Amino acid sequence: MDDPTPSEPRDLARYARQMRYPPIGVAGQRQLSAARVLLVGCGALGCVLASTLARAGVGLLRVVDRDFLELNNLQRQVLYDERDVASGLPKAILARQHLQQINSGITVEAHVTDVDHRTVGPLAADVDLIVDGTDNFEIRYLLNDVSLDRQIPWIYGGCLGAVGQTLTVVPGETPCFRCLYREPPPPGTTETCDTAGILAPIINVIASLQACEAIKLLTGNRQALCRDLQIFDLWENRVRQINLDALRDHQRCPACGAREFEWLSGARGSQSAVLCGRNAVQLSYPGGTAISLEALAARLRGLGQVLHNPYLVRLEVADCRITVFPDGRAIVQGTEDIAEAKTLYARYIGA
Repeated sequence: MDDPTPSEPRDLARYARQMRYPPIGVAGQRQLSAARVLLVGCGALGCVLASTLARAGVGLLRVVDRDFLELNNLQRQVLYDERDVASGLPKAILARQHLQQINSGITVEAHVTDVDHRTVGPLAADVDLIVDGTDNFEIRYLLNDVSLDRQIPWIYGGCLGAVGQTLTVVPGETPCFRCLYREPPPPGTTETCDTAGILAPIINVIASLQACEAIKLLTGNRQALCRDLQIFDLWENRVRQINLDALRDHQRCPACGAREFEWLSGARGSQSAVLCGRNAVQLSYPGGTAISLEALAARLRGLGQVLHNPYLVRLEVADCRITVFPDGRAIVQGTEDIAEAKTLYARYIGA
């Protein structure tokens, strides 16, 4: 039966089965209802994370994603459907719509923006936890910096092919992401979604582990957190847990040791990025003025096919597609050459 027992308040009745798990109970559910989570990225990992945390009753989900939806995303991004692709709306907006239908009793914020050293501070200002739903090394170093600087736990997750891994970082208690990966891999030296592909089941496994770690932390069950790097290879049927205590050397780690937050300060990190598996480049122009999407759409009509909604303008012309957001960011599809992407932007959008 799903009706609440006398010990399960009616306002929490939808979580009855979750509350009957002894480590959570009514008190833990109350903590979840008061919790605030920043979810960075609402693609493959982010979809599973957002849905699971919303269904678990996390009080506020702040969903941040810089991208829009494409048909080839649906193979693994389980929050969306073909109608969402046709809408042309950004992922964060679509995610909010679906999450509010899943659980109308929580607050869902949607932010269509790039997470960088300028925006990450306000986004993380009042949260209890940061969860990684990205596919980007630079953003992970940035999340690690803001986590350590503000003493906010964060949960890393990454997948490629049929392999995925996850790590929970609790500042002052566990090794940090930079203890594990001292420097990002040089461009072109690692596999990408384009070269290795991605299987949907590994996404669900890793995101579910991240969500479970989030629930442990937010309900006060820190003793149950996994302090190891967990690695799953679903194709080769292998599971590994690597104890990282030996890496927690404050004298050696620039981040949790020397507290040098190079990504958070803006000293490191690029403003343009090739997007994994997209044949596309994102261009960012810090310090630029806000763009009038309506005026831009009017100017572009006649050059090619134009899609305009309150969140973006998209121009399809020749062999490229250029999507422009109100903050001045653009995603140029049809090339992975940053210089060519800048040329196309300048040709059709302007300097």
